[in-house]
Parts: sequence; structure tokens; C-alpha cells
Amino acid sequence: MSSIQVSRRTLLSTVAAAIAAGDMANAHRTLAATDLGSSGLVGHLEGPTMIIDPAQWPKTFQEAPMLTERVKAGKLPPVAERIPAEPMVWKPLNEIGKYGGTWRRAFTGPGDVENGNRINSSDKCFFWSADGSRIVPCVAKAYELSDDGKTYTMHLRKGMKWSDGAPFTADDFVFWFEDMYSNKEIVPVPIPDMSPRGKPGRIVKVDEVTVHFEFDVPYFLFEEMMAGDTNIGGGQSVRQAQKLSFGAYSPGHYLKQFLPKYSSVDECNAKAKAAGFENWLQMFHYKKDWSLNTELPTLGPWKMVQPITQPIWLLERNPFYYAVDTAGNQLPYLDRVQFSLGENLEVINLRAMAGEYDEQERHMDLGKLPVLLDNQAKGNYKVHLDLGFAGADFLLQINQSFKADPEIRKWLTNADFRRALSMGIDRDQLNETFWLGIGTPGSPVPGESMPQNPGPEWRKKWSVLDLKQANAMLDKIGLTKRDSAGFRVRTDDGERLRIQIIAVQAFLPYPKLSEMVANQWIKIGIQADVRELERNLAMTRVRNNEHHIYIWNNGGTELLYLFPRHAIPVDPTEAYMGPDYAVYYASGGTQGTKPDDPNILKMWDLFSEAASLKADGRNKNAQEIWKILADQQIGIGTVGQSPAGLGVRLVSNRLGNIASRVCNAQHCRTPGNSHPETWYYKT
Repeated sequence: MSSIQVSRRTLLSTVAAAIAAGDMANAHRTLAATDLGSSGLVGHLEGPTMIIDPAQWPKTFQEAPMLTERVKAGKLPPVAERIPAEPMVWKPLNEIGKYGGTWRRAFTGPGDVENGNRINSSDKCFFWSADGSRIVPCVAKAYELSDDGKTYTMHLRKGMKWSDGAPFTADDFVFWFEDMYSNKEIVPVPIPDMSPRGKPGRIVKVDEVTVHFEFDVPYFLFEEMMAGDTNIGGGQSVRQAQKLSFGAYSPGHYLKQFLPKYSSVDECNAKAKAAGFENWLQMFHYKKDWSLNTELPTLGPWKMVQPITQPIWLLERNPFYYAVDTAGNQLPYLDRVQFSLGENLEVINLRAMAGEYDEQERHMDLGKLPVLLDNQAKGNYKVHLDLGFAGADFLLQINQSFKADPEIRKWLTNADFRRALSMGIDRDQLNETFWLGIGTPGSPVPGESMPQNPGPEWRKKWSVLDLKQANAMLDKIGLTKRDSAGFRVRTDDGERLRIQIIAVQAFLPYPKLSEMVANQWIKIGIQADVRELERNLAMTRVRNNEHHIYIWNNGGTELLYLFPRHAIPVDPTEAYMGPDYAVYYASGGTQGTKPDDPNILKMWDLFSEAASLKADGRNKNAQEIWKILADQQIGIGTVGQSPAGLGVRLVSNRLGNIASRVCNAQHCRTPGNSHPETWYYKT
């Protein structure tokens, strides 16, 4: 269907009329035929302005009324003593805001910690600009990378404090490196982020506000690693929750009391058992998790006061937050963030339509866009569409390191088997049903405008519906026999070959999408069993190398200014396509299993080499990796480059300083990149 130009008013009236008539198919077609850029649903990238020049910084400061009462009661020092000498200063997008209010939002349970990580993502050392194109200061005020690429110098803000008022200094980086990262019980497998070309790096304190990251080989990629959603640059919130122990720094003044190094194993184990934990390590993982431990000092704009294990997950303003606006008001404007548990995505979307959330982009279903639009006035919200760059919003990650069943492993690791699965998918049906026809079907390679894109011909490589070729390919590799129902059978015992798909409720209705793919695969004789799991349980299965196929997206930072680390098995925490191989890579071959697939080894070589290359060289290596991925179909792409993942944004009309469009990409930490600490309630 060719694109047509329609005004926002025409679009809404046409869609609303179709909905009223019960003609959802026509509503879908109208949206699919619309040029989104002219619909009024897609704005322009914008955000608050960071003021770098100290001469323009405010000289006096104000605070939220709820903190003034605590100062008067002697429970807090005055605001001028809580703000660092070198604060982060924001000129809000539209106007200086007002204090007060609770941001109402939805979450899906304890596995949805990333929901809050993104809101508190200004605990990262560096961030990206509003359009996602350049690195900007955050927790740290500046950095330099040496000419030889071996030394990265980071400058912290003078006078900055943790949420409990303790100083935040270079010591917190040394503590993380020496006491957490270098402790094999806490971090059994090192991260590639700190070992370019397999050479371990070091963190060295220069002075209270200066830190060196030192490497034995050139590491030009590191500046982007520090700003991206990576293990080293992700910040305290995202990289020290859910038993992770990364993120470059941690509050040593608080966490030392739980480490045997500062007392003894017996003493720490006794303390752990008294608190209900099995041992000191289990207790330590709990104590450093910002979503579980209300006592943990943090740096973000809001501090957790009611844990994620409750039906209401509650955050409250950090009285020592390091940012102010140009009028000297300490941020954030909003007092609290309240996450309400939604039983499933259907419930969350219904509540959103009823106006029960003030800003929600996570878990919003693009397939419900016509109804979301029709309920804007009733729910007192506005819909924004933030387009993404991901090649695949729905990606079938095929586990290449699976071992439990030799017969299943034989097929998962067979390139022609994977290609046949890919050609057995009707992407147009998926696009029309779940993306309203506005997505881009094809392989998982990033968008054509991205410098890592290998060329337009790789979009369709093995990624178009071809049942005849798919069936012929499965026959050729030896899956010729079928049972009475027409399903192909195993070559070892003659039982039906069953491939398991693990799907979680996330950005899209992944279980429903998976069921559609399973139904499509019936035509090529493949039985796929879809298992919907809670996200924590699903991740446990993945990290234990127990899954066949895991459903996710490839909307990570690899699509823009970082390398494709989420698409190949290099990070054990996210290697859905081969966790045991990722352990081998990250450990330098001391743990895990070495792949026997030369294509994975080739991608590793390209990835490892890229760390020492500048941008043009990295992009060329990335293009070669994407060619291998598209050809080998280790991750089967379906539909992408749409607003489906975190891009359907509902915003209450009561909120101010809201961008018409935000950068919808993993490295932007959507919605963190639009800096919610500058939002406020107009009434």
C-alpha cells in the first residue's frame, strides 16, 4: 500500500470512525498507509539543554518543600551543602518547573527492574545527547582519551555526595574494581568491557576526583562503552541489580561491612544467616541491589523506599541529587515515582487508556494504537510515537551453545536448519497483525541510515517467506520423515522433533507473536512449543544454557554508536544466542566452551579487533559481523525499525517539559535520555 499524506485530525477521525464501526482492520490499514512524519504522532528529537559554562550556573539554590521540612527538623543539611560545587545544570525543555506530585507508572513484577533502571539512569558516568548522537557529561563532568588509546581519564564533580550524604569520590571506583570486580566469588567471569583483546585493564585513583582506566592495548571504543548501556558504563542501578556486579563504581563506605575482607568469612556468614540469607555472598548481592535494599546509597534522582517485590514499587526524591535547573532549583521536580503492578500487558494497556498512568512507554502495545488514540481525550493523555532503529523488535535468538539434548543441538547449530526456520516465517502477517503494517520486515541488521548497516541487500537475506525452499532445505539436511500429523521427527528415536521457544511479557506481546510463528512453522513440519515465563525465571534458564530459542529484540546500543555486543555471544549476562560461548569469550578461555563454528570465531576476531580501531574501522568490522549474522541466522529477525519497542509513549496532559519525540534506542536509556528529573506537573 502506498503512503498517503494525512493530517493528524484526519488520521484521528478516520481511525476513530473505523473503531466506532467495529472495523479494526480498516483502522489498522489507515495507520499503515499513513506517513507517520506528517501524522502529528511523530515529533522532532528534543530535550533539556545542559549548561556547561560555570559562569552561567546559579549561585543560590532552592529545594522541594518536603525537603525543607526535613532541614528544619535537623534531619538534613541545608540545600547549598547538599549540592556539589560542580553540579549538573539543566535548562528545562520549555520552562522552569514546579515541585511536587507522584509520577504514576506500571511495572510487571520483580523481573521488570529495568523499568526503574532507565528512570534513574542519570547514575551513569556519561550519557548521550537528546538525539543520541554525542557523549555528554553525567555523574562525571569530563573525560580524555590518550592519543594512543590506552588511558582513559575521568574527572568527577567536586563535592558530589551519595543519597545518604557520604562523599562520592574516586575511592568508589577503586572499591568496585578491587573489592567487587576482582573478587572471583562476586564476579566469577570478567567482562569484555575491561579486557580489550583479552588484556585485563585497571582502575587507578589519581586524586579524589580523578580516575584512570588503564589498558595495555589501544582501546578507542572505551569512550563509547563508558557512555553506553554496557557492563562498564551502565551505572550502578542497571549493572548492580539482579546479582550483577558491574557498573564501574559502588558505595564502598556502605558495602564494606558485608565483605569478608573487612572482617572474616565466619563473621559475614553469621551476619548473613541472622538476616535470613544462606551466606555472605547471597546477602551481598541483595545489599547492593537498589531495587531490593532500601538502605543502599544511590546517585540517581529518586531513591527506592518500597522494594520491587511489593505490588507498589515506590521511589522518592534523592535529597543529595547532584543536578539543578538554571534557576537554582534542586532536581527532580517530582517527589515520587510510583510503579503499580500490572498482572499482564493487557491490563497495563487498559489502565493506560483509562488515564491511570502519567507517562508510560514501556509495555505499550503498538497493536492497540487505534484504541489508544481514540481514548486520548477520555484518558487526558497524548500519544507520541518515537521511532526506533532496531532491525528486529521481535528476534528469535537461537542458542548455539545448547548441550542438554544432542539431537536438538545438532539442529540448532545447523545453519540450513536456521535458514529454513527463517524462510518459514510470514513476516508480512506479523507486521500487519502486531505492527499495524508500519514496521519493516526482514533480517536483524540495523537500519539503512546507520553506519553499521552492511547494505540493503542484507535486509532480505534468508528473511522472506519461501515455504518451498524451506521444506526442501529441511529435507536435504536429513529431516525427511514425518509423523501422522505431518511434523518432522527426530533422527535418533523417531519421536516428533520439538523446538522450545521461551517468551516473556515485555515490549511487545512476545508470547502471542511466538504462537503465530509456531503456527506458521506447521507448514514446514516443525513443532514449536511456546513457554511463557516470568522474566527472572527466563533469565535463569538462559544463563544456565538451558533454552533452545529465546525471544527478545536487537534494539541495543549496538545499533548506533556502539559495537554489536548484544548480537553475538560475548556478554554472559545477555548472550541469548550462546551463553556458554560468551562465558568462554569473557573469561579468556578459562571457563565455558569454545565454539566449533568458524563463523562465531570470526565474529569474535572482528569484535575484539574493533576495540583498538577508531570509528570508521569499527563500522567496517560491524558491517562484516552483520553480514555473518544475516547469513547464518543465529538470530532470526522478523519486523523492526518501528515504535513498537518503547516507542508508543502515553503522556498525561498535566505533565510539562515533555519532548515531542525522544531518542528510542538502548544507548539512550529511553525514557532516561529525556531526563524525567526535569518533568513537572502543571496543575
